[in-house]
Parts: sequence; structure tokens; C-alpha cells
Amino acid sequence: MIREEKRLEVEEEIRKKVDDLMREELEQLKIAVERDKGKKGKISKKRKKTKKKANKKGKKKKDKDLTPDRTTESLVEELVQNGIIRTYPRVMLDEITGDISYTAMEMKKRGMDPRPGPGDIRRTIAEYCILPMASQHLRENTPHIKSVLLVGPEGVGKTLILNAICNELGAILFDLTATNIVGKYPGKSGLNMLLHLVFKVSRLVQPSVIFIDAAEKTFLKKVSKTDKSDPKRLKKDLPRLVRSLSSEDRVLLVGASRQPWECEQKGLMQTYQKLLILPKPDYSYRYCVWKTLITKAGGIISTTHHNDFDLSSLTKISDGYTSGHIQYAVNQILTERRLIQQNQGGRALRPSEFIVPLSKCEPVYREEEAALTAWLVKTPIGKKRYKLLEGDDEEGTGGGASGAGKKEKKKKKKK
Repeated sequence: MIREEKRLEVEEEIRKKVDDLMREELEQLKIAVERDKGKKGKISKKRKKTKKKANKKGKKKKDKDLTPDRTTESLVEELVQNGIIRTYPRVMLDEITGDISYTAMEMKKRGMDPRPGPGDIRRTIAEYCILPMASQHLRENTPHIKSVLLVGPEGVGKTLILNAICNELGAILFDLTATNIVGKYPGKSGLNMLLHLVFKVSRLVQPSVIFIDAAEKTFLKKVSKTDKSDPKRLKKDLPRLVRSLSSEDRVLLVGASRQPWECEQKGLMQTYQKLLILPKPDYSYRYCVWKTLITKAGGIISTTHHNDFDLSSLTKISDGYTSGHIQYAVNQILTERRLIQQNQGGRALRPSEFIVPLSKCEPVYREEEAALTAWLVKTPIGKKRYKLLEGDDEEGTGGGASGAGKKEKKKKKKK
């Protein structure tokens, strides 16, 4: 009896949905019939002209197939042999340890621009890079994200994020970094063939991720004489090829940049739609990274009364260093020999052991952070963000925050 009742309920729901779909189709058929009869309804002439222009542009953009007689397998094989298609380590998105920034909302109310927490970064990656690529419905009904630029100092996790995106999607990775393509497909015709192969094969074997490391070098104003990689090789063609990607293409361009302020901003902004800023880790994130990496490597963080591992002090000492630097220090200390000494010889780990390898790394200096902040404010996305913060400032209760914001502006003007 219950099963029969449920079946009737389900049938009723399905019937309603089918009726709605049929009505929509009927409306579309009516519009089509009216169009055929010459009754254009409320469609303006301007709209027609824009459609015609779009069609003409579409015809012009259709590139000639340089490899019409070759199979997909042979094209893939060629790109693999040349190192353009490469493998990547298994890293999942949830391996980016840490939580969201719980103080972000409070900081915004005070007119401050909070740095994102690891949880915020994970969520943004999922929203920008993973969910749209995995869902055709999202690509058709939300703004199409074709490219993302990961910006941050060395060791903040740009490569880790790239590998996580590829693993979550099960994507094929194409590496167009200048140092990777140097000496390959030489000359103008060679470059045309390389880009043709990459964008043709990436569509055939989608989902695909196209990666460019040191993305700012593609748009450098002046290339150093010592740089023999010809980093500006893709400057003219890359923005055009990114624009050619449609919502049907499950292809994403991911760039990584450490010093984006060193290049021409117009080309960079035309190529990359979204910016994801990865700041150096704060205290809570560093604490989490130290604890996770030491434990994962087999280290024992002792908390006995006689031998207490002071993780808090180690976290404070490592201020200015990134998760990549912490990973290097852990790898240098927790060797197989050191783990045997810990487990069998009774020699417990000490925080001081990690300081020597950490000191060999170059920390993130304030000048680099200041340059990144100054660059971000000048970008279109940065300008919008700061306008929103100013709006929140004015609307907020208690004039302290907005007053502070005005003081900061006055100081900047004096400078």
C-alpha cells in the first residue's frame, strides 16, 4: 500500500515537470513559427545586427586544421614525447590543510582587507576551477571561467593547487611554461603548430588543464639578456586562444606568478579572468602545517612532561616562511636514519633541529608583500574589491572603521 501511494506521488511530480517542459517547448515552437512567417515580435534591429556581427566574427575565428589526417592517438603521442603533456603527483583538494578565516567578516566591518584562510582558498578553487569543469549545467548558466592566475610568493602552494585541480578533474595536463617549450617547435610556423596541437588535443581529450608557470614573463616589458627561454613567445597568441574557448570546452588555463607587477598589465588581465591571491601563512596555518607534515613524515610530537615538543615556539620562529619552506625543513630532518633513532634509540624530536634547514630558505620579505598589495590595488578586480570594502565601511555602524579608512587614504595622499 505504501509503495503504491509513493508511486502515485512520484508519478504526479513527474507529470507536472513534463507538463512544464512541454509548455516551454510549445512556446519555443510558437516563436519559431512566428519568426518563419516574418513576425519578429519585439526583437529589435540592433539585436539582429549584433547577431550578424557575431556570426561573421565566429566565421573569422575558425582556425584552419593543420592536422586533418592525423589520429588523436598520434597527436597525444607527439605531445607526450615532447614533454608538453606530462604527469602530475596525486594530490587531492582536501590535502590543503587548514580552516577558513573566522575573523574575515569582523575585519571587513572594520574596513580591513582580510587574507583568505586555507579553507577559503579550497572553496574558491572548487567554485572557479572544479565545479564548472565537472558540470555542463553550471558552465551554461554561470559566467564561463576560462582562466585563473595563482599569485603568491615561492612555496605558498601554487603547484600543489595545480596538481589538486588536475587530480579532482582527472584532467590531462599541458605544460606551456617558457622553460618547458624552449627549443621545441621553433620559428613562427613551429609555434603555430604547437598551439594548434595543444588547443586541438585539449578539446579532444577534455577535461584538460593548460599550465604556464612564471606567467608574468609572457608579458614582460623587457626580457633579461641572461634569459634564453624566449618567455614572450606566446604573448600575441595566448589571449586570442583563451577567448576562443567556449562553454562547451572543458579546458582551463592556469597560470602561476610570483611577481605579476613586473609585466604589462593589459595582456595579463586580458588572458587571466580570475586572480587567486595566496598569501604567506599566518600563525594558525603554520601551526597546522608543522603538525601535519611532521606527523605525516613519521615524526612524533612528544607532549610528555620530561620532553615537551614546543610546537608553538617553532611556529613563531618560522614567521615569514611558507608551507613549501616548512616541507623542505621536515624532509631534511625526518630522514630514515632519524626516524630509526626516534623509534628505537629513544632520541625524541626537538624543535631546534628544524631551524638549521629552515634558515637556508629565503623568507617572504615585507617589500615583496608590499609590492604584491600595491599591484593588486591597481588591478580591475582589486579596484572593485576595495570599492566594496569602502561601501561596507560607510554602511557599518560606529564610525570608527570608516574614520580609520579615511585616515589611511589621507596618509597615502601625503606620501
